[in-house]
Amino acid sequence: MRKLVRSCYIRVTGVTLADRAQFLAEVERLVASHTLHGSESLCKLLRYLAKQAVEHPGVPVKEYQIATEVFGRQADFDPQLDSMVRVQVGRLRSKLSEYYSSEGINDLTGVEIPKGSYAVVIHDRQGGATASNGHLEASHNGQKETRVPRFWVWAVVLLSVALTASLALLARTYAMRQGVSDGSQQAQQVPAPIRIFWKGFVTGPEEPWAIFSNAEFVGRPDSGMRYYDAAKDGKSPILDHYTGVGEVLAVHNLDRVFSSLRQSLRVKRGSLFSLDDAKNNDLIFIGSPSENLTLKEIPSTREFVFQQVQSGPRAGNMEIINKSPRPGEPSQYLATPGVPLTEDFAIVALVRAINPEHSELILAGTSTLGTQAAVEFVTRENYLAELLKSLDVTEPAQLAPFEAVIRVKVAKGVPVESEIVALRKLKN
Repeated sequence: MRKLVRSCYIRVTGVTLADRAQFLAEVERLVASHTLHGSESLCKLLRYLAKQAVEHPGVPVKEYQIATEVFGRQADFDPQLDSMVRVQVGRLRSKLSEYYSSEGINDLTGVEIPKGSYAVVIHDRQGGATASNGHLEASHNGQKETRVPRFWVWAVVLLSVALTASLALLARTYAMRQGVSDGSQQAQQVPAPIRIFWKGFVTGPEEPWAIFSNAEFVGRPDSGMRYYDAAKDGKSPILDHYTGVGEVLAVHNLDRVFSSLRQSLRVKRGSLFSLDDAKNNDLIFIGSPSENLTLKEIPSTREFVFQQVQSGPRAGNMEIINKSPRPGEPSQYLATPGVPLTEDFAIVALVRAINPEHSELILAGTSTLGTQAAVEFVTRENYLAELLKSLDVTEPAQLAPFEAVIRVKVAKGVPVESEIVALRKLKN
């Protein structure tokens, strides 16, 4: 069987593309490329557009559809107010162009998304088609196909795009009259401190990662577990699928805030997180380095650091060391001993990531309840207002790296009140 001969431009949604499996294989090759490595949201977008083209030929993909089905936006997403889809598709176009100008420079076929649409196009990059009287012919399953001249293909395409744009304009005009007011009011209802503090994390090209701690344990849940100690436990089986109640509630609080800001949040447990993830994304670490082990391998706090008590009655407990105490500040912060816990301390810090274009937010207590309180401190309006006031921040552009220690009062296993007890503004 001879391979289907393609014109210089064949729309994937057109009936003339016989070998759709080959197209999907081309897409998977792009996803596996070095150029798209680490850009999970762009790979997800490319796969989605390819799937739509194959499964729903001729049906335009809508911006609202991409926002809700690919990026997890809420049902009230309004393209007029949020350009996220257009930005992401633009980034994908740039990545495809980068691929074909570097590692894919010798590829015989190319996949692209022409500007002005969300339709996927595959084309021959080195003129492999054979023309006859302005038509292209191909054999598939023993039958001869006569192709429509490219002039008419592009005429139909342009008319379709114009018609689609006209219908979209009418739909958007109606939506603006009916729902834009409600969407604007909802956006304005998000408290200003939350919008200011989180803007950098919700407007980035990729959804940030929230990495929650899950310490390494040995033993069994039914007979008792303890932290893994390399010196004592050697090659004992490790349990790394447990985390604290504070981390669970922390992820819930973050998810609520991101939903209110119309952004998605990716969540991963610390033991599965990699340095590759850390290089290309904004990160939110939930839990101290004693349990969120990745924090030991990447840039972390400098002014206030976690350390294990080495001797005395509190040996083995976690404490926060104040590297440069100011007048009236202690040199260390340690939770109350014994059970029940009545007071804990936690770090809230915004620092530069491995890639300085990205940020890390570290939210960690000496116990799981302190970690819960740290996340509450950056997801509640009253606490954030206090933090921003202490940092002299009134708009997102003013927010710079900082480290803070908060004191947490605990009652019946629940953080009930927190306050800043030490704060450092860091140099960029």
